[in-house]
Amino acid sequence: MENRLFTSESVTEGHPDKVCDQVSDAVLDAILAIEPEAHVACEVSATTGMIVLMGEISANALNHVDVEQVVRDTVRDIGYSGNDFGFNADGIAVISALHAQSPDIAQGVNNALETRYGKDADIGAGDQGMVFGYATDETETFMPTPIYLAHRLTRKLAEVRKSGTIPYLGPDGKAQVSVEYAGRKAVRVDSVVLSTQHLPNVSHEMIEKDVINKVIVPVIPKELLDKNTRYLINPTGRFVVGGPQGDTGLTGRKIIVDTYGGFARHGGGAFSGKDPTKVDRSAAYAARYIAKNLVAAGIAHQCEIQIAYAIGVAKPVSVFVDTFGTGIIPDEQILKLVMEHFDLRPSAIMKGLNLRRPIYKPTAAYGHFGRDDLSLPWEQINKAEILRQEILKNA
Repeated sequence: MENRLFTSESVTEGHPDKVCDQVSDAVLDAILAIEPEAHVACEVSATTGMIVLMGEISANALNHVDVEQVVRDTVRDIGYSGNDFGFNADGIAVISALHAQSPDIAQGVNNALETRYGKDADIGAGDQGMVFGYATDETETFMPTPIYLAHRLTRKLAEVRKSGTIPYLGPDGKAQVSVEYAGRKAVRVDSVVLSTQHLPNVSHEMIEKDVINKVIVPVIPKELLDKNTRYLINPTGRFVVGGPQGDTGLTGRKIIVDTYGGFARHGGGAFSGKDPTKVDRSAAYAARYIAKNLVAAGIAHQCEIQIAYAIGVAKPVSVFVDTFGTGIIPDEQILKLVMEHFDLRPSAIMKGLNLRRPIYKPTAAYGHFGRDDLSLPWEQINKAEILRQEILKNA
């Protein structure tokens, strides 16, 4: 097989879309901290001098949450706390258009179809739709190499900004990594594109030198870099105007960054601002949990799980397993194993992964999966040994 390139990107917490994701999840966390059973769908838009919140919240807790303060604190934590980068947490307008959830949706979520037809009491999926989860053994975090490296670059970019190691950087930035594969193995990094916001009086030459030496080289394993690796740092030559001043931000516009960098399929639903009754979020976490445990058990080198739901119905309408020919048993048998060991009703997912709690804001930047800097329940591999033993038992 000929070598091929695959590219993934990540963005920093100061990117306008990521500002919105973090505000959405900060509001969600503030409400779940008071009312764990709350239904929340909080969408955010940001532009020059303004943040607007929209969506539906069923929670009584909303009356006890200072949404404006949550917004300002989140923006300040990101790094927009002065006038240097055109967006100041204490100077922006905060407009809230949050309102109550539709009773038509609420009746199906609170009482699943199965409950209404006399079966066991349960909650239904918050919407129809399908989700995908993926895992691969090519990195220690069970993530594809391109997104694994891209997220580490943006996290490092934020680290050197906040620590003052590179004091002239702004909160907005993004990284893109093109990885060369020989078969399934990542053999080298072909190019790194990194754009970072900066103060106006800094030369492009200094930015290029600092970013390569203090961000890229410490992050990317030296065995993946060679004399032909290309570094494209701020390729337009200047990146002073950025963040919400430079571009309008919206919640849920970085769903590929949030997941697998395009390496796996995506159902189309965003995560941030949604409570775990929304299967766009909770079932995507469950699908990742299943795929990761299957790969960690040695049952496949890579695995993708699809789960599909109908609104107001507890049980999935379909579950699909694809190991891309890397499974040690047929995919049909792996599917049977999944159905025996994982309960995919929304209530069971929320209980099993303990999702009704304020854990979401940290996931709203630098990816929801493969986070070795966070202790996330869907990243556990606590079922890998059970699955491994099932395979041995039936061998």
